[in-house]
Amino acid sequence: MAYISNMVADLKFEKSEFPSIIVNDGSVSTIEQAKAFVKEHLELLEQELFCTGALLFRGFPITSAQTYDEFFSAFNYPNFTYKESLSNAVRINHTEYVFTANEAPKHVEIYLHNEMAQTPVYPAKISLFCEQAADKGGETAICRSDFIYQNLINVEPELTEKLERVGVKYTTLMPAEDKPESGQGRSWKSTLTVENAEQAEEKLKNLGYSWQWLADGSLKAQTSALPAIRILSDGRKVFFNQIIAAYMGWSGVRDNPDVALCFGDDSSINKAFLETIVKQAELLTYDIAWQDGDVAIVDNNIAKHGRRPFEGERKRKVLVVLGASGKK
Repeated sequence: MAYISNMVADLKFEKSEFPSIIVNDGSVSTIEQAKAFVKEHLELLEQELFCTGALLFRGFPITSAQTYDEFFSAFNYPNFTYKESLSNAVRINHTEYVFTANEAPKHVEIYLHNEMAQTPVYPAKISLFCEQAADKGGETAICRSDFIYQNLINVEPELTEKLERVGVKYTTLMPAEDKPESGQGRSWKSTLTVENAEQAEEKLKNLGYSWQWLADGSLKAQTSALPAIRILSDGRKVFFNQIIAAYMGWSGVRDNPDVALCFGDDSSINKAFLETIVKQAELLTYDIAWQDGDVAIVDNNIAKHGRRPFEGERKRKVLVVLGASGKK
């Protein structure tokens, strides 16, 4: 963990560090100064982010969705809106680009994942802002995808190599109406940004999905084979996917992984391998214990994230904004 006491003076640019924590030294007291700080040091901050995968800004004057929007905009990432995403989570927009992290109940854990890696379209950057921390729990878990790959290739080389070679397919169930109580409760109309079944089928076809309509009006859809391991520009291999979140958090998958996951060649991913993946990630996970006003910037290609359950009277308020869309 790299603690940056003198703002950017102590940036290490070391791939072994995670995350990089940038603490306001008192020189930044307004949102305009915060934006100026980012713009002045953008090249260094980008270099650090690519090395470590996550930056945590602490003590900066970010107090609302609007000031968060302004702060993130200083990084000049192309915008990626919630509406245009294929995310399964129910979320609520606060500005055009800022929305709630997830509307799932506080007892529900959101397991580690690379944002929207279960779809053909995904953001390259994900940022989170803690407007109000929970009384207890509610940490955002983050984990380096390159470290997970390194561990897996050592302990399960054959299956890891197969995953890299053939990829993974995901099967998701989109309800007819939004279900905020579920971590995957976004309706098919909202997910696909369509108004009727005909438009939904046309969009799924263009995205390479196969699908089935169910009697209750919900939509069962399977992706084509998507990459589960990717190679970064510096040669690092990363475990980029939604496998942990799907296995641990999607309905019925721990009992029968085949309902949501399979290798890209349609063969089953055995539970022993899935359990190994989960265990290796647990060894590498860092929990961000939020303080009010914290802002994290995560390189979605390098690090996974998730949400711990929380409790108490104080409502956890964590907002999200996405940037720089990618396409498989």
